Amino acid sequence: MRIMQSMYYKSLYGINNSQLNNKLFDVNKQIASGLKIQYAHQDVTTFAETMRLDNEITILNQIKASTDTGYKISNQTDVVLNEFVDGMNRIRKLLLQAANGTNDPISLNSIAAELRGKESHLKNLANTSINGQYLFSGSAVDIRPISEDGTYNGNDFKMKSFLGSRIHQQYNISGSELFLGEELKIRREVSSNVVQSPNIGAELSLDTSMDDFMGAVPVGRKHNFYLRGMQSNGTAINNQIQLDGNNDINSLLTAIGVAYGNVGGDKVVNVTMGTSGQIVVEDRLRGSSKLDFHMIGASDFSGTDESNVTDINLLATNGTTDYPTALASPNQLYIREFNKSGFIPASGAPAANGDLQYDKTMFSIDGNTMSSNSMQIDKETNAFATASTKLSQVADLSQGIAGTLDSTQLIVSGTTGNTGAAFTLQVDMKNTAGGGTTYSLDGGVTNYNLYDVGVPRVAVNADDMTYKQLMDVINLAVTGSALPATTNNITQYDDAIKSASYLGNVALTQDGKISFTDALSSTTKATLAIHDVNSGSFNAGEASVLTFNTNNSLTIRDPKTDFFNTINEMIVSVENYELYPDHRVGNQRVVGIESAISMMDDLQDHIFSSHSLVGANSNALSESLARTELLKLSTTNLRSLVIDTDLAESALTLTQLTLNYDAMLSTVGKISKLSLVNYL
Repeated sequence: MRIMQSMYYKSLYGINNSQLNNKLFDVNKQIASGLKIQYAHQDVTTFAETMRLDNEITILNQIKASTDTGYKISNQTDVVLNEFVDGMNRIRKLLLQAANGTNDPISLNSIAAELRGKESHLKNLANTSINGQYLFSGSAVDIRPISEDGTYNGNDFKMKSFLGSRIHQQYNISGSELFLGEELKIRREVSSNVVQSPNIGAELSLDTSMDDFMGAVPVGRKHNFYLRGMQSNGTAINNQIQLDGNNDINSLLTAIGVAYGNVGGDKVVNVTMGTSGQIVVEDRLRGSSKLDFHMIGASDFSGTDESNVTDINLLATNGTTDYPTALASPNQLYIREFNKSGFIPASGAPAANGDLQYDKTMFSIDGNTMSSNSMQIDKETNAFATASTKLSQVADLSQGIAGTLDSTQLIVSGTTGNTGAAFTLQVDMKNTAGGGTTYSLDGGVTNYNLYDVGVPRVAVNADDMTYKQLMDVINLAVTGSALPATTNNITQYDDAIKSASYLGNVALTQDGKISFTDALSSTTKATLAIHDVNSGSFNAGEASVLTFNTNNSLTIRDPKTDFFNTINEMIVSVENYELYPDHRVGNQRVVGIESAISMMDDLQDHIFSSHSLVGANSNALSESLARTELLKLSTTNLRSLVIDTDLAESALTLTQLTLNYDAMLSTVGKISKLSLVNYL
């Protein structure tokens, strides 16, 4: 074979030059980019590992950003609550100062003025915002959470930071949780508001006899006490307590406890007497908001036996609360009240004394709004009822037909908002195969179907009826809107409900109370009362299935928190100069400064608990930030080991390759000077 110059060039220079150039290019590229490889085909394992680590770093960056945002909000919340606690401490100090019996009205007015200032400051703190986003509105960050009247306008949404796969951390606390939350360790406590004193003797004590307390009745007569209310499990109470003249106040308190379910030493409630004879009932079950109390006493001084009177109309007609001057004929029945709320009796109730009624009273009126005072509470969850809550979830189903609302009749009475005309709405709740609840405005002569929202739509079954459905027909009546043209037309029913909504609105408040707002007037002509047919009866076994507005005892302690409403109640006590519940002074429904201090303790415990949660959230987020930074640093270092080039090693390689390349060029140059013959 003949050896050609081209063959020599190709074998010696061409191949070596190409290989060295490729190596030089690769090492220069590594030095320039800082990476070992540029493409997957260069090293599949390295490329795959790098992509995995890049994805990990991206996720860690997302976690860091999410955590950092949450931490800033949580930390700011912590700062605000520190100031919030300081304000509450000052309020408690002022209440203690107000409870000092040496204060005159001028001093109490000054204390009340500062309390109002602190209340305003707390509302401002509750409305704190960062970059236009409110801290305590839940997820509704563009809505001012607390109105001037203390109403909460946000939601209860818990916002969370992303901390990793399936790991989230709450960073906010909503106003719903902070200002309307629940402390399950609290025992509900209620107190009557009528100051008691004996009719015979100077001072009241647990040893005071019934004859001294109520007056000495003729031989054979008993002292009667009619107890209404509710046990902590939601069971209604309608009891008549009869005591002999030689029984004492302690016997009365014991009998009240028995009515609530106390058996011997096994107590479900504590019944005590307050500073000025008020009866205080404390639930021994923690976390329930259902306990309620109302009682009147009746002693017969007549020549005929009226000791078993159980008709409240007869009590109001034949009795008197003025002892002893008014016990002449015909009023020989002495009545002692324990609760007063100033409610007007509902239509058909005795006009002489509305306070004798427990739950047959008109709603209170403020401008264009009417409000009830009885919270609608789910018996199972202790949660406030909402529009979608079924009446059967709140009602005492042990009354009437056990286990059902079938055959329950509700009466809604009052005057309309448009004309002030009287009305009586009757709601007959029935369970039938096709649905059966109806309503009427003529005493059951013309009965209109009250429709559900099912498919197909039928008259709603009693046990499935919701508050929304009841409130719709109440709104229809209280606004004076036109009824449907026919009794069983769904379209006409819907149109009537819609038309009524333009005139007014019946709704549940944030604390589960029914209210009516007149849309056409700043001062409504409407009045409203809602009760069942058992209201006003003292007959055994005729307790109310549902109560909507009650002449009940004052709430002193409750697991449910209504922060700003409670603060207002405290301040009103100071403004009215009332140390304890006393219907005779100022506002009949004032809890008193002594009770306000206990209420403040509960509020502080609740805020402390919420503040601790915020602190725990901040700590968790701070630890997550530190952990994320550490993981990111570790992952970045690992990625560097996998993909980053060693610049020192690459520089040495470059130097060696350059020397090799120079040597090759030198060799090729020398050999190129030789002839082919010399070479051979």
